[in-house]
Amino acid sequence: MLSTKRSQGVPKAIRLAFALVLLGSPLASSPASACSQPAHNVPASIIQALSRGFNLDGWFNEKESAPPSIELLRELRKAGMSHVRLPVPAERVMPRFASKMERDERLHEIDLAVSELLSLGYHVSLDLHPGDQFNRLHQQDPEASLQEMKDTWTGLAQIMRRHPADRVFAELLNEPDLDADRWQKEVEELAGVVRQLLPRTTIIVGPVNWQRADSLPTLRPLNDLNVVYAIHMYDPMAFTHQGHWLPEEPLSSIRGLPYPVRADDPRVQKLRRQLLDEQKTQALAALDQAIVASADANGVAKWLEPAAAWQQRFSRPIIINEFGVLKSQAPRESRLRWLSAVVTYANQHCWGWAHWELAQGFGLVDDRTGRADPGVMRALLGPH
Repeated sequence: MLSTKRSQGVPKAIRLAFALVLLGSPLASSPASACSQPAHNVPASIIQALSRGFNLDGWFNEKESAPPSIELLRELRKAGMSHVRLPVPAERVMPRFASKMERDERLHEIDLAVSELLSLGYHVSLDLHPGDQFNRLHQQDPEASLQEMKDTWTGLAQIMRRHPADRVFAELLNEPDLDADRWQKEVEELAGVVRQLLPRTTIIVGPVNWQRADSLPTLRPLNDLNVVYAIHMYDPMAFTHQGHWLPEEPLSSIRGLPYPVRADDPRVQKLRRQLLDEQKTQALAALDQAIVASADANGVAKWLEPAAAWQQRFSRPIIINEFGVLKSQAPRESRLRWLSAVVTYANQHCWGWAHWELAQGFGLVDDRTGRADPGVMRALLGPH
């Protein structure tokens, strides 16, 4: 079943991506400089641990609660995966949205999950992952929503203190859905509270606007030096979200789109004609924007360079802790090519990464075998 996470707000994300296409690409940054003279105190062992990972979405969701098999987790750890980003549905652990009994039960499940993952040799990020309820509260009531986050992290910190501080990390909020100035003030205050609760824990924070790389320049580094900065990568959306699972979404009409997206590719031309014939105007606009965005042949660098420039300026560690391609309609070789390109860029810039996700619509698991897809693993980790 597809993750509900990627279904939230997709039309807005598409519009934002389209608007940014015409801005052009920033100047390229030097990969070597990204790795030198760090202005932070995140331990090198943690930077290394965050270098290869995946999202384990759905473990605590009400309808999808199904932990992965130990065998699969062992397989991935043996292959070289060292980090699991563990999305925690915010409304299931927040006092406003869940009873004390429900919260206690969920926190106990999270504690068991963390213990299991640590026993297999993983490092774990607890990612506070909100849904529509909290996002509405966040937009409408700044004071109440900030207090809700503080209270929630007070509960999560009780779990985290039971485990080694250098193995479990605190991601304060996934994809904050508000303006940059307000988030800057909130995240500084929230990080201060979490730091008091967890003095030695590495904190993970990201910018607004779906945590896009070109939104990172709107976020000033925190005074706290034990912080990693997280961005997400799903560009071009017409490629990564083609065959969208909601029929009313324009991208559901785009199928078989290759990567790179080139105007002279016969497959792209055929798809354009089909969308024209079917009068799928929104889908056609999405395809044409992807073609324009790919015309300079800079590949994924076009979208990731703003974050690289930010890193050059501030020398803070970065992780792409979400990136992936909806696999049902994307040409397989194109999907693998895109995944490899994102990982290669991240590795060149000394960034960590965590694939979205394990075993759902974007998953790295082969649906037929229930095992890790060998092609995806090669794209992510290289040949063995």
